[in-house]
Amino acid sequence: MQRRVRTRTIAAVSALGLTGVLGGCGAGGGSSEVTLTLVAADYGTGAADSSEKYWADLVERYESDHPGVSIEVSVHSWNDVDREVKEMVDAGDAPDMAQIGAYADYAAEGRLYKAGDLLSIPVQADFLSQLAEAGQVDSVQYGMPFAASTRMLFYNKDLFAKAGITPPTTWQDIAENAEALDAEGVKYPYALPLGPEEAQAETLQWMLSGDGGYTDLGGTYGIDSTENVATFTWLRDELVGKGLTGPVEPGKLDRAEAFEAFADGEVGMLNGHPSLMEAAGKKGVKYGMVPTPGADGASGSTLGVADWMMAFDENGHRDQIGDFLDFVYSEENVLAFSRRYDLLPVTGSASRAMAAEGRDKDLEPFLEQLPTSELYPVGNTSWASVNAAVKKQIGKAVAPGGSPTGVLGGLQAAASRAESGERAE
Repeated sequence: MQRRVRTRTIAAVSALGLTGVLGGCGAGGGSSEVTLTLVAADYGTGAADSSEKYWADLVERYESDHPGVSIEVSVHSWNDVDREVKEMVDAGDAPDMAQIGAYADYAAEGRLYKAGDLLSIPVQADFLSQLAEAGQVDSVQYGMPFAASTRMLFYNKDLFAKAGITPPTTWQDIAENAEALDAEGVKYPYALPLGPEEAQAETLQWMLSGDGGYTDLGGTYGIDSTENVATFTWLRDELVGKGLTGPVEPGKLDRAEAFEAFADGEVGMLNGHPSLMEAAGKKGVKYGMVPTPGADGASGSTLGVADWMMAFDENGHRDQIGDFLDFVYSEENVLAFSRRYDLLPVTGSASRAMAAEGRDKDLEPFLEQLPTSELYPVGNTSWASVNAAVKKQIGKAVAPGGSPTGVLGGLQAAASRAESGERAE
């Protein structure tokens, strides 16, 4: 689904009910009647909380102080936004800015401005260091982190009490708890969303808990490592094969569906990010959270996720883009977005403000994990292709009778092809 936020233009009344006037521009000044385009992802769950409303408010405030600059925002669902941007770029009609899931392939093609050529020094220096580093290709930052999250294991306190079990700390605890929940008739003793919506996240979370990951310490893909094969073999044999993951096979269960089931009281355990707190709380579900269990104890690392802002150089407007992004990344605006969608700030100033205020106490466990979390290999130009392949194939690794060795080996081969410039399928 596509939603568009059309803001002031010079010649006409805008959707915000304002008319444009001539005036100065952004940081560089010297021109007027500049329209910047931004394609953004929708973090809302419907019309009531669509990101369209966030951008409309932000743009109205920005334009009121920059009468010569108009911002046109087009908001798309996460299912569509990356494809929409790619189609625009391929058609020679790149937006000025895009806020999507991956940036490195565009950076490698020489299509993006460097972050240092856009942002003021204080704004660029304010990014959390591990996120700024993740936005680099060949040690140059092109991707600007926009939103972040980490993962905790959520559990339903009422279902746990009824089954007489305690929060898990190891994989064995997960398996035993799932069996106890199943005996009580819980629909999803452990929800394992490996469907195409966000399979790459659940996959990496489990890989990390088994001391694996998508890449090795040197950044080379190791999808079919011994550790990863052991992890998915355990999932297949101890959870999926024993009917402990619910009526929808993991490869067809999307994260949104799993979250909704948890909020409906139908899930005993699942990996979740901060937005699940509000969804469950609204429906009166009493939940607890613990660090992700590992094979023999708490996982040594957790998944960190960041989404990315980037600026295409096709249309010019460097100074105006930079000035607008400085405004986007102000402490006030980063905090407002993070609180609106229960996400973690990507800047040090907003993170410190959030940690200091009692109103954000529920986010503290996630904030504490962020500095040591592990992100996707987004700096690899192949990641977008590998990500798509994981979403398509990983569910087969845990299907009864499936071959973790074969599926992970196929993904490793796809990753190697993608590294060589071929498309991963």
